[in-house]
Amino acid sequence: MTRTRVPDFAVDARQGGPGLIAVTVTRMSERPLFQPGEAGVIDLTAETQFAPNGIVSRTIFTGGSSRLVLFGFDAGQELTEHTSPHHALVQILSGRCEFTLAGKPRELKAGDLLYMPPGLPHAVKALERFSMLLTLA
Repeated sequence: MTRTRVPDFAVDARQGGPGLIAVTVTRMSERPLFQPGEAGVIDLTAETQFAPNGIVSRTIFTGGSSRLVLFGFDAGQELTEHTSPHHALVQILSGRCEFTLAGKPRELKAGDLLYMPPGLPHAVKALERFSMLLTLA
């Protein structure tokens, strides 16, 4: 099993030759958009960033044991199968993707909400450019 963790990075992965993948990672701002104790409003559509042939993640909020992360995936990009020790909610904000949960693929679209219990093996692939909001608790 390959584990992939992409907090606050832009990832550019390109197929080089047979079996070769070149990956470029760009670090995004580590400061969450919301700070604990400060009220605020953001436009998720405006805050979503995309990178050609890549994945961009931005931390929206971190507080206690909770974390909100906004992802922008370019078409065809994927996170390989991995697990998380947290409860996870994924809200698809735009586009379409395929989430594989414990080996079973499911197509999700804008407006769908997915729950994953801790330890569930999962992977995600962008069927087209898409964005999602991940809540870890």
